[in-house]
Amino acid sequence: MKPKQLVLAAQKAADDKKAESPAVLDLRKSSFAASYFLVVHGTSDRHTRTIAQNVIDELAGQGVKAWHVEGMREGRWILIDFIDLIVHVFHHETRKFYDLERLWGNAGKPSVPKRKKSSARKR
Repeated sequence: MKPKQLVLAAQKAADDKKAESPAVLDLRKSSFAASYFLVVHGTSDRHTRTIAQNVIDELAGQGVKAWHVEGMREGRWILIDFIDLIVHVFHHETRKFYDLERLWGNAGKPSVPKRKKSSARKR
C-alpha cells in the first residue's frame, strides 16, 4: 500500500471510532522517520485505545501490520508505527500539551477527507 493510501485508510479507521480533530502532517521533506503523521485525539483513555485498536485491526485486514505500538495500556498517547506512517492517538489534554502540529509546523498538511457528520440528533 502506498503511503498516501495508508494515511487515508488509517484516518478512515480512526474516523469510524469518532476520533477528534484529525491532522495529517506530510513529513516527506522534513524527516526520515516517516512519510506522514496522523494525529488524532479521543475523549478518554478507553476512547483512545478503541481508536488505536481499530486502526491496527483495519490496516491488518488490508495486509498492513503495525511494526511497533507504544502506550496502549495507559491510553494517554498511543503511537502506532507503520514505517511510512506514524499514527498518534492522544488523550485530548496530552495532545494539547505536546502539540505535535506546532513542533512539526514546517510539515505540509495534505488535503484529507473529513468524516461526514451524522444527521441523527442526540437525545
